Amino acid sequence: MTMVRRADAGDIPAVLKLLVQVNMVHHNGRPDLFKGPATKYTREQLLDIFADEHTPVFVCTDELGTVLGYAFCILKQLTDDNIMTDVKTLYIDDLCVDENIRGRHVGRTLYDHVTDYARSLGCYNVTLNVWALNDSAMTFYEKLGMKVQKLGMEQIL
Repeated sequence: MTMVRRADAGDIPAVLKLLVQVNMVHHNGRPDLFKGPATKYTREQLLDIFADEHTPVFVCTDELGTVLGYAFCILKQLTDDNIMTDVKTLYIDDLCVDENIRGRHVGRTLYDHVTDYARSLGCYNVTLNVWALNDSAMTFYEKLGMKVQKLGMEQIL
């Protein structure tokens, strides 16, 4: 049985390990852009992020309290823009399931929790970015019903 809850300081060691897993997917796919092994955040940064209501982080745990995955989110509110409508969005900055337990619906559990949370806040949508190198993540998000909203492109010089 799994449960999803807000992350707290006690989750930091497990979250840091998962951040390295995410980093290595990116490093292995684009070593020209991503250092490895590394983490996106430090322990101190995680404490600040966990405490901020605009950057909720959720962890999925098993019955023993072991962190199986996480979802970092950012609440974004666009208002009075010249060309865009007023929209409240919950952006998934990062979603990771421990590579040793993928395929056990932990990612789906996290995603469903995030979308329920977004609905409770009156959000219009949930968005995220996925690197083109990460085919498995793209397939996962498409299975959840997500659609491409926009594409980022590059030309390496």
